[in-house]
Amino acid sequence: MSPRPCIALLAALLSTAALAAPAEQATHTLTGADLFNLEAASDPQISPDGNAVVYVRRSNDIMTDRARSSLWLIDVASGTQTPLVAGAGSHVQPRWSPDGTRIAYLSSDGDKPGMQLYVRWLRGGATARITSLPSTPRGFAWSPDGTRIAWSMFVPDEGSQLGKAPAKPPGAQWAEPLQVIDKIVYRSDEGGYAKPGYVQIFWSAADGGAPVQLTFGAHNAGGRIAWSHDGREVLFSANLAPDWQRNMVESEIHAVALDSHRVRTLTRRVGPDRAPAVSPDGKSIAWVGFDDRYVGYQNQQLSVMRSDGSPARVLSARLDRSVGDPVWAADGRALYASYGEGGGMRIARFGLDGSLRTLADNLVGSDFDRPYSGGDFSVARNGAIAYTGGDAQHPADVWLVRDGKPRRLTRLNAALLAGKTLGKVEPLAVTAFDGLPIDAWLVTPPEFDAGRKYPLILEIHGGPYAAYGPGFASDYQLYAAAGYAVVYANPRGSTGYGEAFANHIDKNYPSHDYDDLMSAVDAAIAKGFIDKDNLFVTGGSGGGVLTAWIVGKTDRFRAAATQKPVINWSSFVLTADMTPYFARYWFGKYPWEDITSYWAHSPLSLVGNVKTPTLVIVGAEDYRTPVSESEQYYEALQLRGVPTALIKVPGANHGGLAERPSQSAAKAAAILAWFDRYRAPAAVTR
Repeated sequence: MSPRPCIALLAALLSTAALAAPAEQATHTLTGADLFNLEAASDPQISPDGNAVVYVRRSNDIMTDRARSSLWLIDVASGTQTPLVAGAGSHVQPRWSPDGTRIAYLSSDGDKPGMQLYVRWLRGGATARITSLPSTPRGFAWSPDGTRIAWSMFVPDEGSQLGKAPAKPPGAQWAEPLQVIDKIVYRSDEGGYAKPGYVQIFWSAADGGAPVQLTFGAHNAGGRIAWSHDGREVLFSANLAPDWQRNMVESEIHAVALDSHRVRTLTRRVGPDRAPAVSPDGKSIAWVGFDDRYVGYQNQQLSVMRSDGSPARVLSARLDRSVGDPVWAADGRALYASYGEGGGMRIARFGLDGSLRTLADNLVGSDFDRPYSGGDFSVARNGAIAYTGGDAQHPADVWLVRDGKPRRLTRLNAALLAGKTLGKVEPLAVTAFDGLPIDAWLVTPPEFDAGRKYPLILEIHGGPYAAYGPGFASDYQLYAAAGYAVVYANPRGSTGYGEAFANHIDKNYPSHDYDDLMSAVDAAIAKGFIDKDNLFVTGGSGGGVLTAWIVGKTDRFRAAATQKPVINWSSFVLTADMTPYFARYWFGKYPWEDITSYWAHSPLSLVGNVKTPTLVIVGAEDYRTPVSESEQYYEALQLRGVPTALIKVPGANHGGLAERPSQSAAKAAAILAWFDRYRAPAAVTR
């Protein structure tokens, strides 16, 4: 779909926004122009001996309006960091060789598409390109002896053919051939329309050479890859059943032999099994997954089995939280893994004896716009852990924890933020209508004055099975700098509070999560400095669903901005990129089997009640909550005479709505311009 028809509308809205917050003027608060200067750390990899950390340093290029990634090396003892791989292109996924003498990584070659695998020898600084592949290798892993590297890669094929076009004369310029689609999932939000082919496992020598394909057939094999202790097999996750396309959640752990290419299946249950990790002695395999009960949310549990797949036991059974990214301790007596707790992420040591010890609680992701929980970590042989840490005032930096003592190794945004006054973020106590405690936070504008009254923006997270936390959020800081307070919450359905809390909305979304959000607004108003006549609401994806649901339920908000929403569940489950998943797990039936339930939970069913001026925003290449969902809502509001406008973000998919700095800044500015348009005169100060 061409983005051209929306450009004039976007420009008109942003011209108003530009007057409100000119990027060219120096200011002590965060501006849209500052997004180009923010940096974040991700994927910190600590050396086997614990003496160094290599990490991905993400910054933005104002000339290309894109993020760029370079690799930096930190000396743990001194804290000194130096660039390891920088320059043209993007450089990501550093991984130490088992002996700590080399680092493998992926790198793009300037403006050429795709990435290739490189290895850098730390002694002497030599670098070699290991692959020349038609597709980008994914999830690569070193063999235990450091002589090989395995990865997964997309392998194209001819795809389905129906009929044959006549022969084209030499030199003729004909239309593109017909595109025959016969897969259930035929497009993805990140990849667009799928090309014919499958993801397979490969390996090559660590110093270069021809790649060797290990898996074959009409299945996708990949995920996190691991090597057997003796280096004779590669472990991966996949659903190899004939009906794999219809069961997006299902997968097993498999091992494929390097010599015979024979595949052994190690797990056998209904549900996902993934992220295999082999113990230091090779006798055990850890992984994460669950027994599928076909409900909306299920905790991912940490399990261990023998290397032959015999009896498995769950190590995280007593923890009512989802666990991920298992890493073996060097002594083989425990595993390190992350888990969600409240709005944050933690790193813990899970002992084989059933013990659990939390080691770090400030793990954060590397995104800027909103404070979703997340983060990366790695573990050295001496137990030192490198991870991405931060808080509401600081985007992700590299942190180190050893012997229970966390230490911050980088301060990537110190210079920028030293000259800025940010909005303060504080916890907000919220109790739902039924007594359920709800985590929430309140952001106050810079130079906050408790004697004034401030307009309030309710900002809602997506998912809905996700969580916000007290992390840095550029959107909130831009809203706060414009004079708004911001409240955000983790209503029922959010993760990090146990399965029961998340499944309050199982087959019933939206529902009482609406009430939780209204309780959060009421709790903010009760603080005494919120102008109850100037309330606004926005959110993306699941937050867009709830924004549209809210304005259909109440007129208390003066304006709204629904971002990449689902409006009609029936049309959504048949056009989204994960169709087999949404219908089965979120509704339990297909639309034609229970149209009443689909309609009852669709914001479109409430559009007849809407009086609130509502802006609609969507990425022009969104295949998760397709553009047609936003267009339906926009047209419905237009037909009803409700003030509305539709913004399409050119080139943006669902996950990348705020990926390019200019678009992230422009989107926030457009929302503020829309809210300012309908903002009432300020209330009298106390």
